[in-house]
Amino acid sequence: MAYSALTSAILTLRLSPGADLDEVRLGAEYGLSRTPMREVLRQLAGEGYATLRQNRGAQGAEMSHSALRAFFMAAPMIYSAVLQLAATHRTDEQIDTLRLAQNAFCAALAEGNAAERALANIQFHRVTGEMADNLYLSPSFNRLLLDHARISMTFYAPQDAGQAENIALARDQHDAIIDAIVTRDRTRAGDLAIAHWQLSRDEIEKFVMPGALDVPLCATTSREQGT
Repeated sequence: MAYSALTSAILTLRLSPGADLDEVRLGAEYGLSRTPMREVLRQLAGEGYATLRQNRGAQGAEMSHSALRAFFMAAPMIYSAVLQLAATHRTDEQIDTLRLAQNAFCAALAEGNAAERALANIQFHRVTGEMADNLYLSPSFNRLLLDHARISMTFYAPQDAGQAENIALARDQHDAIIDAIVTRDRTRAGDLAIAHWQLSRDEIEKFVMPGALDVPLCATTSREQGT
C-alpha cells in the first residue's frame, strides 16, 4: 500500500520532484516500522521513482533542466522502438490486457480528473513496454514513463476546446496503436508512436516552459554552451 501510494503521488505531482521522503513520517503514516519503510524507499529508488542520499534520506526523483532536455530528445525514438517491438513480440493475452488498459483510459477521460487520466495513459503504454520485451530498452522506457506521467498532467487538464479535441485524438490514436500491434504492422506502429508523441508535445512543453518564463529551451541551451 505504501509503495502504490507513493508511486502514484510521485507520478501525479502530489509529491513535487525532489521532495524529501522522510522514512519516519512515512512509516507512521502507513503503519510501518523503519525497516519495511526503508525497503519501500529502496524499491522506489531501484525503479527510478526516488533517490537515496547518503546521510540525508530519500527524495522523489528530480526533474532538472538537463533531464527534461534529454527527455524531449529521447522520447520519440524510444516510443517508436517500443511500439515496433510490441508489434513483433506481442501475445494474444497481452492484446487483451492492452484493450483493458484502453477501456480504463477511456473511462478516465470520460469521468476522471487529470491525475487519473495521466495514470491510465501510462498504464496503457506500460503494457506496450511489456509487449516489447527488450532487456536493454525496458529500463529506459520505464524511466521515460515516470517523467511523461508527471509532465502530461498539463495535457490531461484541458483549458479550451482545442486541447479537449487533442485528448479525444489521443484516445483514437490508442485504438490505432492496438490495431497496428494486433496486425503486427511494425512500420505503422512506429509511425503512430511519432504522431502520438507530437500530439502531446506542445502541451507538455507548457509544463516545461510556463508562460511567465517566455524563453525557449534552445535559447537556454545556447547560453549554457556559450553561444
